[in-house]
Parts: sequence; structure tokens; C-alpha cells
Amino acid sequence: MHKVIGKFKSYLEATHVQLAGARGNWLLALLGLVSGLLVGATVISFRLTIETVQVAFLPSADPENYELLSMLERFLLPLGGGLLLGLLFFIVARGQLRVGVIHVMERLAYHEGHLLLKPALVQFFAGALAIVSGHSVGREGPSVHIGAAVASIMGQRLGLPNNSIRTLVACGVAAAIAASFNTPLAGVIFAMEVVMMEYTISGFTPVILAAVSATTINRMTFGSLPTFIPPELSLHTFWELAVIVVMGVAIGAIAAGFIVSVKWITTKAQSIPVILRMSLGGLAVGCCAIIAPQVMGIGYDTVNQALFGDMLVWTLLLILLMKLLATAFSIGMGIPAGLIGPTLFMGAMFGAAVGGFVHIFNVDASHPGLYAMLGMGAMMGACLQAPLAALLALLELTGNVDIIFPGMLAIISANLAAKEWFGQDSVYHVQMRSIGLDYHSDPVSQSLRRRAVGSVMSTSFSFLNPTIPRQLAETILSEEQPEWLIINRDEGKLLMLAADLARYLDKLDDDFEQEQGIDLMEIPSKRLEMASVRQQSTLQQAFKVLNESAAEALFVIRPLSSNADRIYGIVTREHIEKSYRVSRAD
Repeated sequence: MHKVIGKFKSYLEATHVQLAGARGNWLLALLGLVSGLLVGATVISFRLTIETVQVAFLPSADPENYELLSMLERFLLPLGGGLLLGLLFFIVARGQLRVGVIHVMERLAYHEGHLLLKPALVQFFAGALAIVSGHSVGREGPSVHIGAAVASIMGQRLGLPNNSIRTLVACGVAAAIAASFNTPLAGVIFAMEVVMMEYTISGFTPVILAAVSATTINRMTFGSLPTFIPPELSLHTFWELAVIVVMGVAIGAIAAGFIVSVKWITTKAQSIPVILRMSLGGLAVGCCAIIAPQVMGIGYDTVNQALFGDMLVWTLLLILLMKLLATAFSIGMGIPAGLIGPTLFMGAMFGAAVGGFVHIFNVDASHPGLYAMLGMGAMMGACLQAPLAALLALLELTGNVDIIFPGMLAIISANLAAKEWFGQDSVYHVQMRSIGLDYHSDPVSQSLRRRAVGSVMSTSFSFLNPTIPRQLAETILSEEQPEWLIINRDEGKLLMLAADLARYLDKLDDDFEQEQGIDLMEIPSKRLEMASVRQQSTLQQAFKVLNESAAEALFVIRPLSSNADRIYGIVTREHIEKSYRVSRAD
């Protein structure tokens, strides 16, 4: 096995420049396929771990049956789970370890998608503990982190350039959503729209293959049925479109309130020690669970009841309120699990309530389950500010194509209300800013992140000392014919054009002795201060190094050992700017 991996790594060495640019798509496609299989198997293991434990202790061996627990058990279970989570994070990293979707976005924004093994392992076990102990969270957040980490670590072990690692992170995210929900298309769009925040034709191929291979693993394990199996529902009358718009706006307001609550709790919780913080999160969930036990866990059984119209309007609204509070405290206090599942839950509760209310006045209106489905997509879209991902998730989760037409109206109404009327951004971005982070994704950064320095660097250079004999200078220029000269000095390296040295030599008198020294620091030329950049770095990283240092050019290095680096090429600001102009033209 080690020999096979070694040969593959050697092959990657030979295609490194292709992967650095835009010519290695077929190889990235293969890696996307492999990453999807690995992520799919890992995420399925995560889900099976959770359900195995739930079946072992919940009544009737039902992994969703928190409702039949006694009132005391419903209070103590999340409280005890929060305490254990706090102890775990304190022991492992003194509470400084970040996990979840925002951690993946942080690693993309600040570390070029290099995720680490330790946080991923903590996320696996902590996420499972959070869900098993009944916190109001979903499994997609941990799945995204775990999936992104598996794909990223694979890319790092293979020595891929950072632009390829970023693509593999997107593959991991898409595969995780696909394997968690059995929604391959929604996984692809979620990765592009929510996490990467960019769409590229070249990026779609490996991401799609990752989602397909992960979905294959899911369906081999759990079958091909959608997550929710509502009755056959469709829009009965067109006058209901007005009701759907009003419902969308109302859900936008609820989403905005939820986001504000998460932001406020997250900000206040930063100064609270991790053990107390997560215990308080468990306490809040326990109190809500006393009133409405349906808030505990993922709650898809309750969503299915709402889809069939089996619940009273006031019951739905009470559960919605308790779920909103429980989820806001869980997420805000740092419980390490996801919030997509809870947004679907809350949307279903409010949508079913609206549908039930409409039915009171008009029995010919559409089934309340239709409104529940629309509410799911609207709430997810408004909270994540990802309308396309929400629409496709709604389609794949329910398997109902008739939902697309009214779903578009509900989701866009909710998105516009949350964003334009109530001024709320994606809950993930709000969370990041609450802990002092940001996630920039402007067009220039997107373009520069897609390529690594190896795709633009010049490999035509020679090394010279500050003072060299004329004969040596002529020999280097004639035999090596470099474009650039790197001047090695004790204070640091300088870069100059070889053509300037050639012009200087042409002007020398014939009586200038061949062995006489030429001072490269004195001849007419522009000499550029240099800094180093790793071969795996993207052009965005290179541009950042140039802007933050006094350097005017970069030498590209790759570590050979702990004490030696090899210089592979030269990158100047002009190289980066030319690459950006070419990418825009394409």
C-alpha cells in the first residue's frame, strides 16, 4: 500500500504545475470521486454511531423517541450532555478548539483550507454526544466539518497545491451533505453557495463526483427513499400564492429574530468558561424540553407529523417557540453540532401552522403539509442566505417536484425579508463576526484563490553572489540564459533582470579584465527585495505576502528537509496581475 501511495505522490509531483493552474481538472475529478467515497463512509459511520446509541437507551428503541422520556430525564439529559461536552473541550484544548461549518469557513479564509485531524476527531465524538444527549441541533454541521477535514487532509498528505486543497474541501462539504441527507444536488450547491461562496465550471466536476459517490454510500446503507415522505401534495389554487408570499415574509422575520438571538448569545458567551457555557446551553434545552419534548434531538419524526397535518395550530406554534429558543442557546453557547436540521424543523412548524390556519377558513385550500414543506425551505434559505441550496434541498428531501413552483416564491420572499427588510446576513457569517472573524469572497480574491503560484512562476533564473568575475557572468548568461538573477546576500535575496547585466557587459571596455569582479549592486538595474512563498500557496496568498512585507518579488520554495529548502521559481506582482487579467478575459 505504501508503494502505491508513493508512486501516486511521485505522479502528482510530475503534474504539480497542472494542478496549480486550470489544466488538472481530470485529476481533481478523480480525487473528488475518491474523497466522496471516503467522506461518505466517514459520515455514515458518524450517523450510525449516533443512532446505535439512541436505539440503546430511548423508549421503543426509536432513535427519535425523546418525547416518551420522563420530564426529569428530558431536563437532565441535555444538562448532563452539556457538562460532558464542556469537560471534553476543556480537557482537549481549554475551550479554544473550534468546530463545525464556521470552522471550515475559517480555515478556508485564513488557512487556505488546511484542516487539522484533532479538531475533526473532537467534532466526531462531540457532535455525536450533543445529538445523543438531546440538544436542539442537527448532524449536518459535524458532518460538514468531518467531511471537509477528510478531503483536506487527503490533499495535504498528497502534497497538493492550496488551490486544489480548497477544491477538495468543497468536495468534502458536498459529500458530507449528500451522505447526511441523501441530497447530492443540494450538497453541491451548499458547498458552492454557502461555504465556498463561488461558482466555477472547473470546480463543479470534482464536487459533483464527490456528492455522487457519497450518495451511493448512503443509499447502499439506508436505501434510496428521501428523508421525508409526505403525502402527494400540490398547490390547489393560485390565490394561495399571496398567502405563500405573506408566509415567506413572516418566516424571514422569524429567521432574522433567530439570527439576532444567536448573535447576541454568541457574543455574550465568549467570556464564559467553556464548561459553564455548554452546561448553560444544556440547561436551556432542558427547560424548553420540559414544555415541548419535541425540541430534543434532530426531530424529523415531528417534522413528518407536521407534513401529514397531524398537529394543532397552537401546538405547532408552541413547539416553534421552544425550538427557536433551544436552538439559539445550543448554537450560541457553542454546542458542537449543526443548525440546518433545526431550521428545517422550525420552518415546518410555522408552515404547518399557517396551512392549518388557512384551512380553518377555506377547506379547499392546499393541504397544511404543503405549507410545512414550503416553510422548511423558506426558513433554511433565510437563515443561510442560500436560496438555491434551500430549494434543491427541499426538492430532494421530499421527492416532490410540485414543490418547486411555490417553493421558489416562499424562499425568495423569506430571503428578501431577512436580508433587505431586517438587515440580517447568513447566520454563519454572523457567528464568525461574533467571534472576531470575517469571510471575504470578493471577485479578485476568488480569482486568485483558484490558481497556485506554480501556474505563473518563472523557472528561468540563476543564482549569483553580489560580486562575480566577468567571465563567470558571461558564461552564465550564454549557457543558462536566465530571465532573472537572484543575488544572494547575507541580508536577504535580491532579484534583477538578467538583461540588465547583459547590457552592462556589452558596454564594458575590451581592456576590462575577465577575472576582474563585477559588483551587481552597482550596475544600472532595478533590484527587487524578495520574500519567500511556499509552492502550495495560491496567488491570493502570494499577493498577501507582497502587500504585507517590504518585498517586491517572491521566490517559490518547497521544503526538502528540516534544514533545507529548494527554490522552484520566481513570482512578481506583474505575474499575479497578468494572471488575474487573463482569468477575467476567459
